[in-house]
Amino acid sequence: MDDVFKALADSSRRQLLDRLHARNGQSLGELGDGLGMTRQAVTKHLSVLVEAGVVTTVRDGRRRLHYLNPVPINEIAQRWIGKYDRGRLIALDDLKRALEEPVSAPQFVYVTYIRTTDRKLWQALTDPAFTQRYWGATFESDWRPGSPMVWHEQGWTSSDPEQVVLESEPYTRLSYAWHTFDPAFADAFGMDPDTVEAWGREVRSKVTFELEVQGEVVKLTVVHDGFQPGSGVLEGISSGWPGILAGLKTLLETGETLPQPVG
Repeated sequence: MDDVFKALADSSRRQLLDRLHARNGQSLGELGDGLGMTRQAVTKHLSVLVEAGVVTTVRDGRRRLHYLNPVPINEIAQRWIGKYDRGRLIALDDLKRALEEPVSAPQFVYVTYIRTTDRKLWQALTDPAFTQRYWGATFESDWRPGSPMVWHEQGWTSSDPEQVVLESEPYTRLSYAWHTFDPAFADAFGMDPDTVEAWGREVRSKVTFELEVQGEVVKLTVVHDGFQPGSGVLEGISSGWPGILAGLKTLLETGETLPQPVG
């Protein structure tokens, strides 16, 4: 966590984070435009942010796009806010919330490093006995491309012909279509029926997990994309992923579970 605090200590780097918060998925040139910093300086600051895990990059053709990664901030909050139970830690809480709030980008990218094996992580992503513990949801599927995927959570069940596994390369890559939104979902989660009905009319998004072994840890990259402009679903799910990933990491590294995300 020292790298995270070091990365956040510089005002120029915080300014770059503010820019990504306003519009995620920017190139080096876009981030530096109008800041009064040289391209070399912007590159140096971004390298520090990437090294700390606060920013991650994705190749898009010849461009490299930069995304906020709120997972390290979430882990800081889990460690200290939970430990001391200080509800008035305003600065840290505001920073955590700012990095987890929905943004207008069509894609979310999260990265975390878990001290485990690729086989155990794959099992944690697909085995109901694991997903129930850190996610509160279970999935029925044989995890083959094109196979259906039935979603169970809080007494609610979702099954749909388009709710399927999209890609499956064991221990390396997994992608599936996001669940369907229906009236039963609104009832199960205490949500406004009109809001859920609007979500149900949107194009279906997808989530992709990429696993990369790096010595004694596995780098897990989660990309959630496929949202239409102005997506309400995007706004609804954007704050949930950091908590899910923190719970996954804690479970695999300690065997313990964190309080599950609400909603």
